[in-house]
Amino acid sequence: MTPQDDLTSFVKDALAKGVSRAEIESVLIGAGWTTPQVRDALATFADVTFPVPVPRPRPYTDAREAFLYGVLAVALGLSAYNLGSLIFSLIDSWFPTGGYRDLGEATRWSISLLVVSVPVFLYVSRLLSREIRRDPSKRTSKNRAQTTYLTLFICATVVIGVLAGVVYTFLGDQLTTRFGLKSVTAGGIAAAIFAYYVKDMREARHDTP
Repeated sequence: MTPQDDLTSFVKDALAKGVSRAEIESVLIGAGWTTPQVRDALATFADVTFPVPVPRPRPYTDAREAFLYGVLAVALGLSAYNLGSLIFSLIDSWFPTGGYRDLGEATRWSISLLVVSVPVFLYVSRLLSREIRRDPSKRTSKNRAQTTYLTLFICATVVIGVLAGVVYTFLGDQLTTRFGLKSVTAGGIAAAIFAYYVKDMREARHDTP
């Protein structure tokens, strides 16, 4: 049995004897446990009135769900990347820097991938949302949490990189309309995805009992 298992067992026994959560937290912190450890152990049991402690649903993994979230992540990545690539090609055509490149040829691959990846993303998103409505405990899935945080990490990295690039170009007195539009495009797409997933996480916390 791990130390965390010992902690959870202690919390369960204390709750069964009617000790308040505030008292349990105070005693355990005084004994040397950290606040996150104690609150995580307390969160294992629902705050409801019942003769014995009632366990909460815990994060879990599922192979089928892992596959769906993997497809969702790939489809989102392809959609975001190729949307940006398409807009970049349009910006290049509006602000040419020399040489000629056929716009249709430049955008054909991006459009092709968008035509495939966007419907896949929408379909899988709808499928997963429907399953969550049927079983709200699926919001606690490890697959869902890992996909969400990985997406947030990538988006945050892109935004930071874009801002650093803008500052670097500005300090070098090389900032152009073309570069600015591309920066807004990349940063805007990443920021929009980041905001969507943050909103989804907040709604998940609000809906979780």
